[in-house]
Amino acid sequence: MPNFTAYGHPVLAVACPTCGTAPGFWCRRPSAHMASNLHAARRAEADRVFMEQHGPTAAIIHAASGWLIDPCGRARD
Repeated sequence: MPNFTAYGHPVLAVACPTCGTAPGFWCRRPSAHMASNLHAARRAEADRVFMEQHGPTAAIIHAASGWLIDPCGRARD
């Protein structure tokens, strides 16, 4: 199970389906240089896995101590 609070950015918890980069590492361009943004397919996969793991009402919040998962975050919006 991916840990969405373990990395500097929650999307890094899943592998990138576009460039094949492993969890924990930033996306790469075809030239092997670091991409300026995370790939859209990776962001979508992270959303899918996060909702599957924590439910559709959960949200992830950036706090001073790092990332926190709020199980009812989206329900309050």
